[in-house]
Amino acid sequence: MLSILAASGAAGAADPIYWSDLGLVPGIPIGPFTLRFYSLAYLIGVIFAYWHLSKMIKAPGAPMAQRHADDLFFYCTLGVIIGGRLGYAAFYTGGDTGIPSAFTDFSGDGFVSWKLLRLWDGGMSFHGGLIGVLAAIAFVSWRGKLDFLRVCDYIAVNVPMGMMLGRLANFVNGELWGRQTDVAWAMIFPGAGEVPRHPSQLYQAGLEGLVLLVVLLALFWKTRARYRRGLLVGIFTLGIGIARFVNEFFREPDPQLAEFAARTGLSMGQWLTIPLIVIGLIVTLYAVTRKPVAAGRAKDPQAA
Repeated sequence: MLSILAASGAAGAADPIYWSDLGLVPGIPIGPFTLRFYSLAYLIGVIFAYWHLSKMIKAPGAPMAQRHADDLFFYCTLGVIIGGRLGYAAFYTGGDTGIPSAFTDFSGDGFVSWKLLRLWDGGMSFHGGLIGVLAAIAFVSWRGKLDFLRVCDYIAVNVPMGMMLGRLANFVNGELWGRQTDVAWAMIFPGAGEVPRHPSQLYQAGLEGLVLLVVLLALFWKTRARYRRGLLVGIFTLGIGIARFVNEFFREPDPQLAEFAARTGLSMGQWLTIPLIVIGLIVTLYAVTRKPVAAGRAKDPQAA
């Protein structure tokens, strides 16, 4: 992806890159079946999270045992999929009024429509997925009598990998393109007219994914941040909030919410992100003003 941007630098604003000339395909054909890159991004993101979380809890200071990581793997996966889908229906399916049709249309394609189950049609919300994951963590923490905030710390470190892969998949699919621009690396996407646009999917993959992943991995493995209860999840929440807010200035609003963005001055994604920034700042300040937790390994109360 970086080579694409580098190669486009000399093209100039008068000669934008055509996405269709990049030779990208939506998936990997496997006989009669096509493994789509968006599905593959979710799969790799979840596998990475499970593998890395299992590695993290072997280090001193872990707030959980392996059996808790196994439970989190299952329930957080459900939370991402169900929460992401319901969140999209709730936040991004509104009409000209800006009111989510999911709460107002119960007879057609609304909240109870069977079309919500058609995951292959697309439509996932980061904020909905986040709520789903938090619900899953809360359930596992309650059932296992774990420290909810510290479990969130460990989960948060792994989330940016999935964010990065998901945005790269959006780019490969030629969807969720950016606003009109005249920058040297502007691209023309299919379905977006003959208008040069920001490849905002790559901006999001870099800022919300790669940068945040590097920061959190470094904090966990190179510092004692893991002993600061809430610090890692606070930095994640603050970081993803700021990154998403900034990136929304370059991303084209969803068509059904374009009028809402023009009327309110901010996109739906930005309005939903403001609470994340506030919460992230509060949790981070809370973490740095409290004493670190004691070092040591978590003990599984059911272990022999």
